[in-house]
Amino acid sequence: MSTGSAPAANMPVVYLIDGTAYIHRAYHAVRGLTNSKGLPTNAVFGFTRMLLKLVEEKKPQYAIVFFDAKGPTFRHEIYPEYKANRPPMPEDMAMQIPYIRKVAEGFRFPVMEQPGYEADDLIGTVARKAAAQDFAVIIVTGDKDFMQLVTPEITIWDPMKEKAIDADSVQSTFGLSAGQLVDVMALSGDSADNIPGVPGIGPKTATKLIKRFGSLENVYAEIDAVSQKKLNENLRRYRDQAFLSRKLVVIDTDAPVSFEPEKCRLLEPDRTCLYELFQELEFRQLQRDYLEKAGTPPVQYTAITTPGELNRLVRELRAAEYVALDTETTALDPMRARLVGLSFSTRPGTACYIP
Repeated sequence: MSTGSAPAANMPVVYLIDGTAYIHRAYHAVRGLTNSKGLPTNAVFGFTRMLLKLVEEKKPQYAIVFFDAKGPTFRHEIYPEYKANRPPMPEDMAMQIPYIRKVAEGFRFPVMEQPGYEADDLIGTVARKAAAQDFAVIIVTGDKDFMQLVTPEITIWDPMKEKAIDADSVQSTFGLSAGQLVDVMALSGDSADNIPGVPGIGPKTATKLIKRFGSLENVYAEIDAVSQKKLNENLRRYRDQAFLSRKLVVIDTDAPVSFEPEKCRLLEPDRTCLYELFQELEFRQLQRDYLEKAGTPPVQYTAITTPGELNRLVRELRAAEYVALDTETTALDPMRARLVGLSFSTRPGTACYIP
């Protein structure tokens, strides 16, 4: 891995964000977070933090967030068992998806998804088209499958490991070009996606074979040169399965989506939208960060500690058309709770507390 080769100074840069990978990483990185109404918020919080980190550190001018669309993809038509061993999305994660989309919208990130295709395919297609329009492309993901897309114009940024992957680092790590990695995956398969590969062949053996023969086609063209008996037998027996697996692992770069630079130019965040969203989710620090930015008047909280202050409050309450009252107690059970204090407000942004 490298710290990343910087794009040419005169090249605009577009960040293609693997939103689906962001969601899963965020969900597993932050656990047990809910708001006071019991709504799970861990994935939203983690997603927001990762998006904010990207905005603050990379300051992207062009960006798109990609999500998987619901339903089967073209890969299921090729191989109905594709991803068949994956459990359904946890309910507490699914509940957070609409809020995650609102976060992306609040930050004014364009969002792209397409029925029948995975986010990977949309990213691959947009990456190819953006590079053809003289953009430097940075794919933001931790998914190693994207390494097959790496070219001098297309690199990967892993936000969790804070590492970049470029063509040189792929070559130095695997001894292969990015394009050869799909043949390695075709032979070794992928249990997570239920891609069969060739039984008995793992990533190390697959890498050795592709290094030696150069491609999947050449492995089979020179199959007699594979001296290990069991390996030779498995390669012959599961030849069709190997080529099927390659169809499944190759990222489609011809999905029906376009790259229009002006539509993915980032605008200023909708601060009011984000403030209200963070308020609902009860992200206190983020809520404070966006309070003044949202144009909301600063709040003024005071404690009533003298008889004079109390008399002024009484006059204010009597003159007010509306009054908000809240109690502070020692417990939530009204039969056991003792009163600790009272809070009053007669207009937005101001309130007082009486111990």
